[in-house]
Amino acid sequence: MKTVQVYGTGCKNCVVTAERITQVAEELGLQVEVEKVTGLEDIMKAGVMSTPGLAVNGRIVHSGSVPTIEQVQQLLA
Repeated sequence: MKTVQVYGTGCKNCVVTAERITQVAEELGLQVEVEKVTGLEDIMKAGVMSTPGLAVNGRIVHSGSVPTIEQVQQLLA
């Protein structure tokens, strides 16, 4: 099982990102745990300067925009 963290303060783009991860994981038949990290201090500690940020198993893999479905597929594969 992969753990995916979505870094953001709860804006629309952050919500869409979390939903997209769940959707793609279901389509691929993968089990993922989606964690929403909303504290500014935690976001900064992770090194995310532009939200939404996305980490897979603790490693930042995307930030600054909502990832496309294709990008999420690649990140979860």
